Amino acid sequence: MSDSDLKPITEATLKTHLENLGARVMTRSGRNEHYGSPREFSFEVRSIFNNGLSLQIIARQHNYRDPWETVGKINDLVDVFLLKDGTYTELPKGFIFFQKCDTEESVDWDTFCSIADCVATVNPKLYHLQQLTGDL
Repeated sequence: MSDSDLKPITEATLKTHLENLGARVMTRSGRNEHYGSPREFSFEVRSIFNNGLSLQIIARQHNYRDPWETVGKINDLVDVFLLKDGTYTELPKGFIFFQKCDTEESVDWDTFCSIADCVATVNPKLYHLQQLTGDL
C-alpha cells in the first residue's frame, strides 16, 4: 500500500467515528501555542463505550503533504490501546485484535474502523466467562 492509498486520520475523524458508535470521547491536541508536548506528539483521543471498554488512540507524528493532496498536518498511521477498568488489557479469545497484546501499532483508517467496531460490540461478560474457564 502506498502513502497515497492511505486515508488521513485526524482528531476530528476519529472523534466522529467513535461518537457514531456510541462512545463518549475526549481529545487533546498535541503541540500548539498553549501546550508544549514533545515534538513528535500529534494528538490523543480517548473513548469509553457502554460495555466499559476504552480505546486510547495516539498519533505520534505528522506527515506533511502537498497542498493539492490535503491541507495542514495529517496522520496516516496511529497506535491504538485497549483499556478495561482503567488498565491496559487484551480482548478475550476469539477476536482478531488485541490478542496477547494491549496495543495495535501503526493502524491505518480501515483497520481502526474494524477495531472500533469490534470493541464497541464486545460483551463484557466474556471477560468473566474466560476468567472462569482459565482462557484469560
